[in-house]
Amino acid sequence: MLITIIIFIAVLSVLVSAHEWGHFFTARRFGVKAEEFGFGFPPRAIGLYKNRFNRWRLVKGTRDWDNLDSEVDETLRPAAKATIYSLNWLPIGGFVKIKGENGDDRQAPDSFAAKKIWQRIIILVAGVVMNFVLAWILFSVAYLIGSPQTTSDLGKNARVLEQQVIIAAVLPDSVAEKAGLQSGDIVLKINEQIIKTESDLQSLIGAAAGQETNLIIERSGEQLPVVVVPSAKDKERATIGINIFSSGLVSYPFWSALREGALTIVWVVQEIFRALGTLIASVFKGIPVGDQFAGPIGIANLTGQAADLGLSYLLQFMALLSVNLAVINILPFPALDGGRIIFLLFEKIYGRPIKKEVENMVHNIGFLLLMLLVVFITYSDILKLF
Repeated sequence: MLITIIIFIAVLSVLVSAHEWGHFFTARRFGVKAEEFGFGFPPRAIGLYKNRFNRWRLVKGTRDWDNLDSEVDETLRPAAKATIYSLNWLPIGGFVKIKGENGDDRQAPDSFAAKKIWQRIIILVAGVVMNFVLAWILFSVAYLIGSPQTTSDLGKNARVLEQQVIIAAVLPDSVAEKAGLQSGDIVLKINEQIIKTESDLQSLIGAAAGQETNLIIERSGEQLPVVVVPSAKDKERATIGINIFSSGLVSYPFWSALREGALTIVWVVQEIFRALGTLIASVFKGIPVGDQFAGPIGIANLTGQAADLGLSYLLQFMALLSVNLAVINILPFPALDGGRIIFLLFEKIYGRPIKKEVENMVHNIGFLLLMLLVVFITYSDILKLF
């Protein structure tokens, strides 16, 4: 359990830090002061910054730049580079504190609020872009070292190792169900012949109508013998009532791995929006949707399972989380990056910013709703555990 928690914190920290680094990097490129880049959430444990002699100094506690002005001469270097890099006591995720991000300091040249609208939009979008970049890297590395997947529709230059046939579903009242076969079983042998492809299984079962057929399957790491008697109607090929698919450890050369990583992101984004559409439709139809979400506890549990399966599984799971984080953040909902972009578009259309108090109130309400959703999903996760 402790190892699962540590892995989950590490995974979440990587994903959130990548997102915040996108904001941080683009803000500094546009001359906006990033006051603090933090790993974990406050209170601050320790931090580093450069003083007016361009030397690294240690800062403890909650001191901010207002208290460090006497030690920092920003005329000696660009103000955008004056940043505290901190390690905080709550070791989950991270943050970047950008000057003027709440609409303050509109007259200060190094303030977010003083920059052009297109620059502010790029700064907001950069976090999402970094999550997509991180997902692309993770998927690509997984494909490079070998990724478990179905072998029915492989990309160009794919190399397949450890190919095996897996039972996807067992039909009700079938020969397979009566013999005790289950979805997820791996068919290793039929009558002592090794099974590697779907056609291997289909040809052996199809030619054994009415005959006792000995299967060796793998279930939960154990090899089990199963006896079935395939049946055939009329002159059809004999069957036992299962749906199967072929799976293997698939790897690609470097450039092909990069291409497959990008294609996988496109597919995942499509599936996320399809799932969101289904969830919205379920809400309007009054169908419960709690089981379709996973909160921090559920994600931590899934992270532990992915880590137990191996590095490739963990990399793919991290990539999926990174894509989800990117898509959710770009949605036009208050408190999210997408919601902030909507306010900037209103400012562009009407020629003046919406009142800071109104915008902050909307974002605070959005944040509260998101927190209530997290609490609800976490409660659902706890119920699932028991």
